[in-house]
Amino acid sequence: MIESFLVFGVAIALAWPLGRYLAAVMRGAPMRVDSLFGWIERPIYRLLGTDPRRGMSWRGYAGAFLLSNLVVGLLVWLLLMTQAWLPLNPNAAPNMRWDLALHTMVSFVTNTNQQHYSGQAQLSYLSHMVGIVGLQVATPMMGLAMVVATLRALFGGRTVARQADAPLASAAAALDDPQVVMSRQGKQPDGAAKTSGEADIGNYWADVTRAGVRFMLPLALVWTLLLTSQGVPATLQGGPVAALVDASAGIAEQKIPLGPVAPMVAIKQLGTNGGGWYGPNSSVPLENPTPFSNLLETLALVLVPMALIFMIGPFTGRRRLSALVFGSMLLMSMASSGLAIWSEGHSLTAADPALMEGKEVRLGADASALWASLTTQTSNGSVNAMHDSLAPLTGAVAITDMLINAIWGGIGSGLQQFIVYLLLGVFLAGLMTGRTPELFGRKIEAPEVRLLALLVLLQPLVLLGFTALALALPQFTGNSNPGFHGISQVFYEYTSAFANNGSGFEGLGDNSYWWNLTCVLLLVLGRYPALILPLMVAASLARKRRSPESAGSLQIETPTFALTLVAVTVVLTVLQFLPALVLGPVAEHLSLAAH
Repeated sequence: MIESFLVFGVAIALAWPLGRYLAAVMRGAPMRVDSLFGWIERPIYRLLGTDPRRGMSWRGYAGAFLLSNLVVGLLVWLLLMTQAWLPLNPNAAPNMRWDLALHTMVSFVTNTNQQHYSGQAQLSYLSHMVGIVGLQVATPMMGLAMVVATLRALFGGRTVARQADAPLASAAAALDDPQVVMSRQGKQPDGAAKTSGEADIGNYWADVTRAGVRFMLPLALVWTLLLTSQGVPATLQGGPVAALVDASAGIAEQKIPLGPVAPMVAIKQLGTNGGGWYGPNSSVPLENPTPFSNLLETLALVLVPMALIFMIGPFTGRRRLSALVFGSMLLMSMASSGLAIWSEGHSLTAADPALMEGKEVRLGADASALWASLTTQTSNGSVNAMHDSLAPLTGAVAITDMLINAIWGGIGSGLQQFIVYLLLGVFLAGLMTGRTPELFGRKIEAPEVRLLALLVLLQPLVLLGFTALALALPQFTGNSNPGFHGISQVFYEYTSAFANNGSGFEGLGDNSYWWNLTCVLLLVLGRYPALILPLMVAASLARKRRSPESAGSLQIETPTFALTLVAVTVVLTVLQFLPALVLGPVAEHLSLAAH
């Protein structure tokens, strides 16, 4: 438990200044570090053919997001299918089969990093560094850009003063700072200066570039150096060959796979990416060699998602909104982590020695449970213990975290999902109190509710439908356990894909046409509607006339509404899937407890 409090305490202390810095980066205002980073950004803007000061409507922004995903995805897919013929392949990794390459590409483009392969054996150094790590840097920033655009739209959009009679200096200053008129009370005029009436929500290419160059890459560099200091490999040389101590195994020698592991581990943790250079992820001593490296990697799970929450206040001017989001997420996070640690190390089933199967003795049950909880709260998906071997209730906690998908959540996607719950909470609270549902002075009406309802219904339809289909076709499923745990394996795999998490119950034989192709569909359905539909809702609200907030307005930045919001979140997620949880992990726990 001491490690849990240490991780949360250090994460909060570091996330606070990082969030303030990130807010300044995403506002686009002049910064002292412009001379340091400008020479990197300007060539990128010229290559992309974009003016970073030129704004976009929500359609243009979402279109740029989809286009960027499509282009980089196709390039990485081609790379994975031709890696055997390309340089930087000292371990002679073969070309990937088309369906595995497709699943791997879509998994990393969607910031899921679900692995149906073992990285040290099936990927070349080039594929790791350019394809995998490249996407691990870019896709979190794409998600961040989408949620930043949604926040801008919720407050009316990014506007620039263009009055003809304004002093020239004031106009120039406004053009240099596209966010200058975003009011600290959320009272800026509706929309942007566009003839179409659509709000200007920023420039997608500029948002992704600034966030990557000024925030994520420097932070990943620091974490890489820290991990390298602990012994995580960082080399382009092929691994050494060692003679086995026990020759009776029938193997004369073993090649120890190395590579530029530390940079990938740093970005996979910080970017809520997950996965790993090695198949067993951070349970491998080469990827996680010391107690301090385990602390660093656990801390990195929540650092950037927390920083995004602290970004909200200075970015929007509503610091109490940041407190609402942080308090709600922290409450759910502490409950989830506490239950996981209790289940894994202190419950009735914890005394069973079999529960240590799949865990590193050097790390222990508590550290493994904390990681399992945080990696599913943040849609990271990396592991330092095998989730298939977790106590049944710990597995239920992990599944529930992914179903909610807004306890910290992935970079951008977690906060975007929280905004969905916020909008639904405001709508329901308004109906219950007899008030017109409105957020920041703008009414939430039928068109917005329909889009939100589509998101709420999509999750159970997809998850329960595909789980039932897989269980009804056991010849395709390939799960290693026909009992209650078999249900958990299938449900976990699809939940992980839809939540863009990537972890798995690896008793499942998932490198098959069935799992590769069905998971591709769930990866896409779980990523793009969840990022684009909230942006559409926010853009719809931005077109509406803003009513001044009064004493009769629903006050959302209060502890009472925070508890209401948590209750709405739990009801909309956990209760929908209660039968699946009971048939899987709960039934398995009861069967173990009975023995």
